[in-house]
Amino acid sequence: MHEAAYEVCEMNARYVTFEPSEESLAPAINGAEALGIAGLNVTIPFKERVAEIVETDPLADRIGAVNTVDFDGTPIGYNTDAIGILRAFEHHDVELTGSAVVLGAGGAGRAAAFALADEGLSVHIANRTVERAETLANDVPNASSGGLTDLEDRLSTADILVNATSVGMESDETPIPKTALHRDLAVLDAVYTPIETRLLRDARSVGATTIDGAWMLLFQGVEAFEIWTDLDAPIDVMNRALRDSL
Repeated sequence: MHEAAYEVCEMNARYVTFEPSEESLAPAINGAEALGIAGLNVTIPFKERVAEIVETDPLADRIGAVNTVDFDGTPIGYNTDAIGILRAFEHHDVELTGSAVVLGAGGAGRAAAFALADEGLSVHIANRTVERAETLANDVPNASSGGLTDLEDRLSTADILVNATSVGMESDETPIPKTALHRDLAVLDAVYTPIETRLLRDARSVGATTIDGAWMLLFQGVEAFEIWTDLDAPIDVMNRALRDSL
């Protein structure tokens, strides 16, 4: 999707991958800056380590993870996963008010919880390992935590549901029983392989608003593109390129 954007914007740019070792991460970032690379995306397992190496914007600092680095001046780390979640909801005209349930306390769960809390929602973090949910909830403003046993009660009054687990990836499984879903929910599933997960099918069948994981992936990339280039991203072009590749 990035190279599709470069082409339509007539930019002389390429998007390539590098695979440094854990030990060479800091020298790799310094080398990228020295070589004049405009920016980097950072993937698992390096997001937390990079947050310790570069300066971070306030959101990335609170989340404790960086997925985008900009080399325009002092290297700055951002978390565009969080912004991508918000832009995905905005694109689908979802009003971010009320309460949210975030399922999962890993990297995507942290990004979702902070992003939604910053919008003023009360956030409940549910995780199979309750201790991980508690740890995250202690960091997130206006957040509560729990396991999976009371999800149906939590969802009965919730406005937003984010599945930030890998359940449903490459399998016809769902982390949420269909009986817990209702038409007043907006459901974002971070899983994007397959595009239409069982959770989204179930949510659509009860009349809920559904947002597939490719929208989150798209908008985190859109945000990164705009940070690096100071241009408005060609969202439709990037979306087509992304979906054609999935």
